[in-house]
Amino acid sequence: MTQEIGGFAALELHPNIVAAVVATGYEEPSAIQQQSIPIILAGHDMIGQAQTGTGKTAAFALPILHRIDPSKREPQALILAPTRELALQVATAFETYAKQMPGVTVVAVYGGAPMGPQLKAIRNGAQIVVATPGRLCDHLRRDEKVLATVNHLVLDEADEMLKLGFMDDLEVIFKAMPETRQTVLFSATLPQSIRAIAERHLKDPKHVKIQSKTQTVTAIEQAHLLVHADQKTSAVLSLLEVEDFDALIMFVRTKQATLDLASALDAKGYKAAALNGDIAQNQRERVIDSLKDGRLDIVVATDVAARGLDVPRITHVFNVDMPYDPESYVHRIGRTGRAGREGRALLLVTPRERRMLQVIERVTGQKVAEVRLPDAQAVLDARIKKLTNSLSPLVADAESTHGDLLDRLTADIGCTPRALAAALLRKATNGQALNLAAIEKERPLVPAPRGDRPDRGERPDRGDRERRAPMPLGEGRARCRTALGARDGIAAKNLLGAILNEGGLAREAIGRIQVRDSFSLVELPEEGLDKLLAKLKDTRVAGKQLKLRRYRED
Repeated sequence: MTQEIGGFAALELHPNIVAAVVATGYEEPSAIQQQSIPIILAGHDMIGQAQTGTGKTAAFALPILHRIDPSKREPQALILAPTRELALQVATAFETYAKQMPGVTVVAVYGGAPMGPQLKAIRNGAQIVVATPGRLCDHLRRDEKVLATVNHLVLDEADEMLKLGFMDDLEVIFKAMPETRQTVLFSATLPQSIRAIAERHLKDPKHVKIQSKTQTVTAIEQAHLLVHADQKTSAVLSLLEVEDFDALIMFVRTKQATLDLASALDAKGYKAAALNGDIAQNQRERVIDSLKDGRLDIVVATDVAARGLDVPRITHVFNVDMPYDPESYVHRIGRTGRAGREGRALLLVTPRERRMLQVIERVTGQKVAEVRLPDAQAVLDARIKKLTNSLSPLVADAESTHGDLLDRLTADIGCTPRALAAALLRKATNGQALNLAAIEKERPLVPAPRGDRPDRGERPDRGDRERRAPMPLGEGRARCRTALGARDGIAAKNLLGAILNEGGLAREAIGRIQVRDSFSLVELPEEGLDKLLAKLKDTRVAGKQLKLRRYRED
């Protein structure tokens, strides 16, 4: 504990602030904090270039709190944020760090909430004002002197503010503040528009640059999974079976997708909710609060709705839909692994999106490793583990409290204790599959790895598809042929499902399935093939007989 306090105490912050920081679980200052805090404490203007998730909020909040005079009941510091979500996040951070500073109060000023209480809090002497530019300008129109006592100004995510069209509002705010103020500007990028603001409104600023975009995601374990577009929900449910997560955010592209996926997760027993632009502000705040305190474990969100979301519980990010650009990808996965915490990000990639994956890898400078869906054995083990964990605490005194009832029930029903226990397990698991064969049927199809597919330029013309040579056989496999093909309305998933259902095979036992116009080829295990074909003799697919036969390639 001494080392933890020493890390922040070395920055010469007030002991009460250091104690509050240590209480949150932070051990050592991050790079942006180490460099920025001394500059801000010394009263210099500063330009900080840092990405979300580097600890930049504490980098300006801690030194500003140090310089606040609690005895003065007037606004002393203004933090501008581009969105209400980020404003709330920053205000919460200030309140956390000020817990051991009696007399210091914080007010968040943003649209979508009544103006009266906000203005009253400012007039009553809140020393820290965290605001969005638009709403703050509304207050200035009511009281142009509301910022007259502010001597510390922070522009957080300044580039985002300009993207959202707040340039004119910023100029109004600058004019309403004392020229002697200290101004600190944080931005992920420094376009010419940001540089122009700095030249006009900052005095001899110090520059701090921490981590380029390609470095912001290095602390996050990243992976991608190939999946067909229509089987994303099934893939997500399979992944959730084995992923050990605390809280999770899933990103999709559309508002409707947030509702559909959240509903599917809820139906499977997960505590999930949607977050999109159509949800009222008070409801959005309830969703975020529920995620923070554990009433929710999963939020399905669009990019816009999740901006500014910072929940320490988030251990995983699922990119269910591919982001539109690499910047969005970096921003999304920055919801986890923040300020040194561990995080894991999974990206679902459809066959058509492989090129975008390559772009993301090139821009971030990192390889996003490929993972496979958990096999049936892994899913079975995970389900049994969860069942074991739920039942273990109940076993200790169960016989003494319910032993007599067990005896009566077995006598009344006329069954053995084992049969009754099995029936109760079936009820407790709500019909959930707990055997390999049943789990295999649930697993979604996945596209073949890129290495198993010819490049687009190498693929034969449609007219040559019937004549092209089959792909090389996998080791220990035999190729079989059926007269059913694409013209019969057959897809690979139809053949796979029929063989799994009737043949009793594990998914891994079936190799490539190649569907041609007038026939299809399936790779099956060489060992025991004749018995398997006999078992599949009467199998029907799409109403037609499968009639699989060993394929002679000579």
